[in-house]
Amino acid sequence: MTYGAPLKDMLFNIRHLARIDEIAKMPAFAEAGFDTAQAVLEECARFTDQVVAPLNVVGDRNPSTWNNGVVTTTPGFKDAYKQYAQGGWQGLHHPTEAGGQGLPKTIGAACGEMLQCANLSFALCPMLTDGAIEALLTAGSDALRATYLGKLVTGEWTGTMNLTEPQAGSDLSLVRTRAEPQPDGNFRLFGTKIYITYGEHDMADNIVHLVLARVAGAPEGIKGISLFVVPKFLVNADGSVGARNDVHCVSIEHKMGIKASPTAVLQFGDHGGAVGYLVGEENRGLEYMFIMMNAARYAVGVQGIAVAERAYQQAAGYARDRVQSRPVDGSINKAAPIIHHPDVKRMLMTMRAYTQGCRAMATVAAAANDTAHNHPDGEVRKQNAAFYDFLVPLVKGYSTEMSQEVASLGVQVHGGMGFIEETGAAQHYRDAKILSIYEGTTAIQANDLVGRKTARDGGQTAKAIAEQIEQTEKELATRGSAAAKAMCKRLSAARKAFLDVVDFMVSQAKASPNAVYAGSVPYLMLAGNLVAGWQMARALLAAETLALQGEDVAFMAAKVATAHFYADHILAKAPGIRDSIVEGADSVTALAIEAF
Repeated sequence: MTYGAPLKDMLFNIRHLARIDEIAKMPAFAEAGFDTAQAVLEECARFTDQVVAPLNVVGDRNPSTWNNGVVTTTPGFKDAYKQYAQGGWQGLHHPTEAGGQGLPKTIGAACGEMLQCANLSFALCPMLTDGAIEALLTAGSDALRATYLGKLVTGEWTGTMNLTEPQAGSDLSLVRTRAEPQPDGNFRLFGTKIYITYGEHDMADNIVHLVLARVAGAPEGIKGISLFVVPKFLVNADGSVGARNDVHCVSIEHKMGIKASPTAVLQFGDHGGAVGYLVGEENRGLEYMFIMMNAARYAVGVQGIAVAERAYQQAAGYARDRVQSRPVDGSINKAAPIIHHPDVKRMLMTMRAYTQGCRAMATVAAAANDTAHNHPDGEVRKQNAAFYDFLVPLVKGYSTEMSQEVASLGVQVHGGMGFIEETGAAQHYRDAKILSIYEGTTAIQANDLVGRKTARDGGQTAKAIAEQIEQTEKELATRGSAAAKAMCKRLSAARKAFLDVVDFMVSQAKASPNAVYAGSVPYLMLAGNLVAGWQMARALLAAETLALQGEDVAFMAAKVATAHFYADHILAKAPGIRDSIVEGADSVTALAIEAF
């Protein structure tokens, strides 16, 4: 199945929901209006469609291999990565002073979705490099930036995140990798890291590992963790690649999905210690690593949207071609393409609505991030920062859970052929599963949403978002279309359900923590559903107006229909989720642990 970037939908969101021309009024993005966005996205679509997408199935069937510490990537990956780096894609939304192009995240996120959709396994490498760049920009010394930043931004070198250890998964307080100070002011690292995406590969001249470790005498727990740069190859004074560092790949994992992406087990210090350079201050490593993790969490949410889009495109294409049975309404007196059958159309509309809703939410989140970092008004920056922080667990958690449902529906649309690997539908289903696990499981995102994003400020940010949603409801109420009326009804009910849950979370967080956190994932799903539905409501309003002006009437009609479906079939779930959280907490904790 050939992939085609959903340019129209992306550009619609960027223009009418993210309002890119408003972002372009900020001095940092003066050259980054809609025309720029369109030109960049069109070029990115050509690259991803023609160069990266054809390697997706190839990578699934011929994954990366390990042999005596050397990892060889899928045939074609190395050349595709070279083209990616030469095209300047790695530095797209990084600062110009670091060698990047300085474009808004609003544009960069759309390009990221295209790359992930074209080939999730391939795209993981530059995604991790983005995180390393962000960490160095925020906390790296001048010397570290001078040595590593430029090569990372150009894509000449790649980056990794090294958090997890065999005994320390999500609980980073258990990290044991140690860093021993040296007379020259640097460190030697000793330990094992697992699940390191692109921890070893053959696509770049050097790999810059960002590694969590403990300095001797550091406090116990998360307060005693520091962050280090540990390059695969040491760097000479002139910037060239030097001797091999004492970090080696001892194996790569055999996975159910994203098979072409080498997930490495890295061993540090078996031959005297891996040379490492402290990032920022000692014992603040987790704080710095969260910079990478937040960037990665948003990007993983975009991965969910990307896999969903790929699964939807394949399912829709199959449904248009697969002839099976007569339509139930008798409109065709012979076997017809299955897209004529109501349940197939329901599945396709579900896939489409979920994907477009999450894409709209992620696009608006990116715009908020751009505004939070660049708007001249401090209060506007603060409000957008709070909005973006609230949305990150939704983009990550809701979009990745959504992607599994969409990929599963994709298999179902194919029927028995979906269970056959040769059709490709199964790959999307397998690839999607990891997205709700890595960079923090859905429960970890939900705990963040409850504790840091809702209870901590007494629900103020959540309620401020609800107030904005209510304003959209008022605008919907002025429209006479059936779609607008349905959306207004469902959006209002979902908002009220959300507010009930927010009040429950805030009032019970300390008094009944088990009850609150038993409902944390449902709360995340309700909030994600609501915010994505809100963006579909805004899209509906814009599309109706544009259709009346005669702009791309067919696309606008499809957008309105998709939003209408989202309201009736997805937003409609919100009140029931509210009941399960507020009224169903006791049933979660009723069964004694021993009974399991």
